[in-house]
Amino acid sequence: MAHSAYGIWSALIILISSAFSSCSPAPHPAEATVRSFLERYFSTWSKKDMDGYAACFHPQARVSYIQNGAPQTQGVTDFLHGQTMSHATAREPMIEVPLEMRILMDDRAAQAYVRWRLTQGSRVVTGTDCFTLIQKPQGGWAIISLVFYND
Repeated sequence: MAHSAYGIWSALIILISSAFSSCSPAPHPAEATVRSFLERYFSTWSKKDMDGYAACFHPQARVSYIQNGAPQTQGVTDFLHGQTMSHATAREPMIEVPLEMRILMDDRAAQAYVRWRLTQGSRVVTGTDCFTLIQKPQGGWAIISLVFYND
């Protein structure tokens, strides 16, 4: 009797664990477009294509940089000016590439967690961007919120 109870419990545990392991949702059908959008965000910045970079943002976007636990938040105009000046005054080119992307989305909005690496000559910095994107009425995506920080 003990062996058959053990067998039933074992089968039940296997059944439950296989049900939970198959609960991860399939990627959203448009996830590839969000990945492509984010790759364009990084490549336009790295190529100093500031018009292309600016086109990634919604006009009402807010950008926050977290340093020592304190946010410094700007509107998109001030943020883009700062990014343009960073490139203009850099002694060596800056290249930023995504290392890892995790995307959660539906048909109207997406959140993306992106680990990145910034290289400037021999200097290498890593960090994280946390994006909130919205679907534009004419199609495509726009950043409505960006929170970023260095490691």
